[in-house]
Amino acid sequence: MSDHRTSILFLCTGNSARSILAEAIANEIYGDDLQAFSAGSQPKGQPNPLALRTLERHGLPTVGLRSKSWDEFRDRSFDLVVTLCDSAAKESCPVFPGAPVRCHWGLPDPPSASDPAGMFEHVFEGLLDALGHFTTLPDYDIRAKAELVRQRLAARFPDA
Repeated sequence: MSDHRTSILFLCTGNSARSILAEAIANEIYGDDLQAFSAGSQPKGQPNPLALRTLERHGLPTVGLRSKSWDEFRDRSFDLVVTLCDSAAKESCPVFPGAPVRCHWGLPDPPSASDPAGMFEHVFEGLLDALGHFTTLPDYDIRAKAELVRQRLAARFPDA
């Protein structure tokens, strides 16, 4: 573990599915290395129930997880800001203090899949792998680390 935990803000439009999963996985499984938050441009008000069930199925706590506006984080600095859905990637995101690295890790939208529960599981496993990979990479340029993770996720989710 390094002396500095990488702070990450995960963004999706609704902040109810992918970004909620990413926040929980990062904090609960990789919390020694990562400090994660999630938000959306148009938060749905509450996490998707299937997202919460997926986390619970893997033994992760869901208490305190909520759908939040990215406006809550305008004054907070991050090392990395990651969009997880294409619509959020295309939006004009707020400017966060500290000039964080920005990247896009495209993931499929579980609620719109033909098998939402199965897709939540698939996305959970992809994020678990990706964030684990991120934490094992040497502490060099965070932009390079984020790009390696983007490539790993793109190989796993080629249609996202």
